[in-house]
Amino acid sequence: MKYKVLCGIDYSLRGPAICCHIGDKWTYENCIFHYLTDTKKYCDVFLGRFFGKNFDAYNSQEQRHDSISDWAHGICTGSCYIGIENYAYNATGRVFNIAENTGVLKYKLYQSGIPLECINPSTIKKKATGKGNATKHMMYDAFYTETRVDLIAEMKMVSLNNPVTDIVDSYFVCKTLFEIVKDME
Repeated sequence: MKYKVLCGIDYSLRGPAICCHIGDKWTYENCIFHYLTDTKKYCDVFLGRFFGKNFDAYNSQEQRHDSISDWAHGICTGSCYIGIENYAYNATGRVFNIAENTGVLKYKLYQSGIPLECINPSTIKKKATGKGNATKHMMYDAFYTETRVDLIAEMKMVSLNNPVTDIVDSYFVCKTLFEIVKDME
């Protein structure tokens, strides 16, 4: 793999995050992160590589989906491959809203001609922790072990929560995509 830009997306309505990796060798230092949040104190730049932005205002769910997908599409434009966490089989709650939101992004990426790889959550978790049913805390511990970055402390959080959990997931989506693309070449 020669200096390709890969984007790993943890996509949601409440806290989407994207990890962009540039280079032919996987390292945390080759990653830049983007995320959306409703919490003002996280709308900032952390460690020069974590870029937080506030959600745009919206008047309808369709406008919300369009806004979030425009944000994600804009970050991913120019990348060679995109990985997105697939739907969880045991998801409950507003699954139709999640699917509609994700469908809008997938359509925009399809229109752009950027190859998209949908990766099962259990595959991502297993690559990160060795367990396909890893918890958010296990994922964070794996991120910290690999990067030595304590995002909870850096963002002055009381406990593990969004946007950190979303950032961590996007990192491991991107890393899993990196391995998939490497194996294809």
